[in-house]
Amino acid sequence: MVANGYRVALAFAGLIFASAAQADIAIYGPGGPTPAFKEAAKAFEKQSGIGVAVTGGPSSKWMEDAKTQADAIYSGSQNMMDDFIVAHGTLLTDTVESLYLRPSAILVRKGNPKGIKGISDLVDRELGLMVVDGAGQVGMWEDVVGRLADVTAMQSFRANIDNLAPNSGAARNTWKEDPSLDAWLIWNHWQIDNPDIADMVPTEPELTIYRDTAIARTEKGRDNDEVTQFIEFIKSDEGAKIFGAHGWQHSFN
Repeated sequence: MVANGYRVALAFAGLIFASAAQADIAIYGPGGPTPAFKEAAKAFEKQSGIGVAVTGGPSSKWMEDAKTQADAIYSGSQNMMDDFIVAHGTLLTDTVESLYLRPSAILVRKGNPKGIKGISDLVDRELGLMVVDGAGQVGMWEDVVGRLADVTAMQSFRANIDNLAPNSGAARNTWKEDPSLDAWLIWNHWQIDNPDIADMVPTEPELTIYRDTAIARTEKGRDNDEVTQFIEFIKSDEGAKIFGAHGWQHSFN
């Protein structure tokens, strides 16, 4: 079994390496923003002829390859980008650019059978509740609940948490496997990109928080004009339209 697992890991690493090697530029990042980045990469290649290999998922699966292959790395929050800068080694702090924001949201079962209306329900009612407290969501739930400015609400929400997921991908798997969960505090795009598994209830406007996806160049990609072109495309009106369809915007004002 160990040998088989090792071979699978090697095969996965080989696929990442081959994909990056066949494209003109290679970018890596967490799973959340990946659908938007992949769609943007396809549109950019169609327009420019420049191929972009996008590898997404938990950084534990791609960071070692990214150390030699990445031209740029995107993040799901500013604290995540800081972690990537430390872990990667040649990710350049002075090249970090914030691209788009997305809001917090509550995912509920299809049809919202429990009639969940907002964070207040997650504080006051006994519901099956999941939050993510890792990757781009470190401290997310307490930032949302903290806006109530009520320590009793903070204590009640914490007591109601039934599953504390390490990252969003793991949370999605748990959500699909555990029907006892009624609500999942997450970012809006996880419902937009997975419409078959949940409906979405916005967090109350006064409690909603926003975090960004940013991109930074590596030393390898610092002076690469094709990387520059791709980043400019992402920031363009066409890029904004693509990201907007996935729930990301420049501003929510």
